[in-house]
Amino acid sequence: MSWTPLMDPSVPIGDAVDAIEAVIVPRARDLGGFEVRRALPSAKRQMVGPFIFFDQMGPAEFLTGQGIDVRPHPHIGLATVTYLFQGRMHHRDSLGTDQWIEPGAVNLMVAGQGITHSERTDGPARQAPQTMFGVQTWLALPLEKEDDPAGFSHAAADKLPVLEAEGKSVRLILGRAWGAEAPVPVPSEMFYADVTLAPGAALPLPEDQEDRGLYILSGSVSSGGQSYEAGRMLVFRPGDRLAVRAGAGGARMLALGGATLEGSRHIWWNFVASSKERIEAAKEAWRAGDWAHGRFRLPPGDDAEFIPAPDR
Repeated sequence: MSWTPLMDPSVPIGDAVDAIEAVIVPRARDLGGFEVRRALPSAKRQMVGPFIFFDQMGPAEFLTGQGIDVRPHPHIGLATVTYLFQGRMHHRDSLGTDQWIEPGAVNLMVAGQGITHSERTDGPARQAPQTMFGVQTWLALPLEKEDDPAGFSHAAADKLPVLEAEGKSVRLILGRAWGAEAPVPVPSEMFYADVTLAPGAALPLPEDQEDRGLYILSGSVSSGGQSYEAGRMLVFRPGDRLAVRAGAGGARMLALGGATLEGSRHIWWNFVASSKERIEAAKEAWRAGDWAHGRFRLPPGDDAEFIPAPDR
């Protein structure tokens, strides 16, 4: 797809605008040789648009026979988004979905009233060394969709819109921006994009999205006369016409945002909800372990184990 005029408006750059509301430094955690960096939620921001959880996974090197083993666990009140740059991951869920997640593809799992899933690097994926690098995000659901039935959508990398021109390459993962729209249906107004900028190239941020942020994966960008390195999330004030420009080494980043929701959300373990009562009900349902008749089921083909709910 060729570049659209909407990608190149006349916008102030550098010292002409100072529109950054928050700079978030992710918290790093070592999960046994596999580092995760969490940018959302943070003390500065619970959400950017509907994005309430943002984890950079890796990059990590796995030797032959090693990999990720996230046992079946539950979610409510959110949609999970898995996007990989390197490696493969096997997704199974209680709907019967059995999907390998591969670089450049998008996988959106809507939990709604409840879903259980597992994520593993199993089978052939463990027969050789591999690098795992990607980002997992959660989207908080609007109030009217918290109790919707669960669902899963997948789009291969070659089905996503790619916009290219003047040193910019943007793969639109979810939502709509810059005159394009991604094919996977989303629960609320939003955008999510994988952006690569050549040295000195500038990217205008969508003007028709209320909340906008960037997570810098590599290189550096400048905005408002300041330069920001990899491993930072920038959150911008609503309404400003602005752009970011890549530094001398170029940049790769994820752009994200959308309409703000109707208020903050409660988060406990893997549950997101607009009320504590919804959280408590989900806790009890998971602890009951009634996989045949209860609120939660285990994924077919991966039902021999599960992650118990925390005590707290």
